[in-house]
Amino acid sequence: MTRRLPAALAADGALVALALLDVWLNLDYTGDLELVCGLVAAVVLVLRRRFPYVVFALTMPALFLGPTVIAALIALYTVAVHTRDRRVAIGLAVLVAVGCAFPWPPSGVGDETRATVLLDVLYATMAAAAPALLGILTRTHRELRERLVEIEQAREQERVLIEQTTLARERTQLAREMHDVVSHQVSLIAVSAGALQVGASDPGTKEAASTIRSLSVTTLDELRHMVTLLRASGSQPTELTPQPTLAELERLIATSGVGAELQGGLPEDISAPLQRAIYRTVQESLTNVRKHAPGAAVTIHIGQTGAELAVGITNGPPTHTPVPLPSAQHGLVGLRERAELLGGTLTAGPAPEGGFAVRLRVPADAG
Repeated sequence: MTRRLPAALAADGALVALALLDVWLNLDYTGDLELVCGLVAAVVLVLRRRFPYVVFALTMPALFLGPTVIAALIALYTVAVHTRDRRVAIGLAVLVAVGCAFPWPPSGVGDETRATVLLDVLYATMAAAAPALLGILTRTHRELRERLVEIEQAREQERVLIEQTTLARERTQLAREMHDVVSHQVSLIAVSAGALQVGASDPGTKEAASTIRSLSVTTLDELRHMVTLLRASGSQPTELTPQPTLAELERLIATSGVGAELQGGLPEDISAPLQRAIYRTVQESLTNVRKHAPGAAVTIHIGQTGAELAVGITNGPPTHTPVPLPSAQHGLVGLRERAELLGGTLTAGPAPEGGFAVRLRVPADAG
């Protein structure tokens, strides 16, 4: 705003100077009344942004009584920029054209030939149409620019909402797994403490077992409360069902409808969060292949390199035309967050052979 103000003042000053120059160049053809009207029309242009219609009206006497036209054309452009009704701009342009072609009071009209009158009308129409059309074009450009800004802001807000929805969905996933793993372990502790409390003969042991059981129950209640808060709104109770592990990976591949080849293997003692991360990565990759690369050959390689577990899913180019399916294009966002929570990384991008590749690398002791 601070930069626009000096630029606007400079532009208005230049236009006033141009209108005064028009008055000065026509001094030999103007009387006292015409000179005053011309000076008033030039000076009032400084108010054209705040009072466009008033300024336009004040420029009309100079247009009809004298030879000065610059102030009226500038005022016409200003009105065309400010008004939303194009009929108003066109009507005022006709008025300016009449003032340019037939000044008041009429004199010497009978001495002019028909061709001269026709040329005067043509030139006056062109002179009035130019600022009116330019003003309409400027206003249209400004409205389109403002609309584009609004659209961009709406898209940015939509993108943020999509990201928040994706993260909320992944938090639901994490809350579900927290319920499956942690609450199960705490429940076992509470049950074992209860059994110890019943079977122990030593009063101190019974008291310790009772304390452990009480703390376990309290922890379990707080954990379930936290899981409820983490779950996304609208999630169904079935979302807290047990999660798949690597033991079900082969069945996933067999029932995916994708011709995938599984290579390599992993130790059997890796943690449950790692198993779920690998399973979900393979599941999402197979889903993407089925949607975007039907008929493509898929290779799934899992293995351990030093202290890291590596999973790679690579597919070739599609052999059939993909069927357009709705997609939020954020399926890998949750997988990346899951990998980061486990201290690993997930990358996805075009494969050298022309297909697509997904790479998951996580520490073997994560989870």
